[in-house]
Amino acid sequence: MIPTDPAEREALAGEYVLGTLDARQARAVERAMETDEALREAVAAWEARLAPLTELALPEAPPPGLWDRIDAALDADRPAAAPAPVARARGLWRSWAFGATAVAAGLAALVILRPAPEPRLMTVLLTQGEQPAWLVEAEGGALRLAALNPQPVPSDRVMQLWALPQGATAPTSLGLIPAQQGRLTVTPSSIRPEPGMLIEITLEPPGGSPTGRPTGPVLFIGRLAAARGS
Repeated sequence: MIPTDPAEREALAGEYVLGTLDARQARAVERAMETDEALREAVAAWEARLAPLTELALPEAPPPGLWDRIDAALDADRPAAAPAPVARARGLWRSWAFGATAVAAGLAALVILRPAPEPRLMTVLLTQGEQPAWLVEAEGGALRLAALNPQPVPSDRVMQLWALPQGATAPTSLGLIPAQQGRLTVTPSSIRPEPGMLIEITLEPPGGSPTGRPTGPVLFIGRLAAARGS
């Protein structure tokens, strides 16, 4: 069901572009865009707004030996120049069967013993006016932040980053955000990013909150969710 409230529709379009919706919700948005011009425009605006953030993706080299395995597989598909004797073929097939069984057993053990990869979490921190301000991506215990809409901070104040896991009674400080810095990486030592964790940025006195709890207004806020396809 596509919401009618403009703020909720805007947030839904942002979640669709970020990939944090589940498959059912994503399909509902795609069906709605076929006839809902305003929703299409909202999605297009989010895509244009977030396009520069693709630069944050780190390049990854292919696994060692990948191309050799591809070449070997292609060679295996090529027909032999001449048929081998039947007895020899039977021996080859028998050897191949034993070998394939061993490989299959090894792969099964690898799949069972290998830990499942952690989901990639994302959120967009919104202003009180529901405008996107920061993109937050969590992976491997670290939080990467990128400013979407940099805003000036009063000279006598600083921005402080906080995280509130689900079930916690008070947020944990993740440190100060340096002035004029549009990108930063934070690795929390006392908590680990998880789905549903609330991320917020508050305005605090120089040096940060003197109480260990947020004392100033909340500038930006969002909740981590698993990215689609993680």
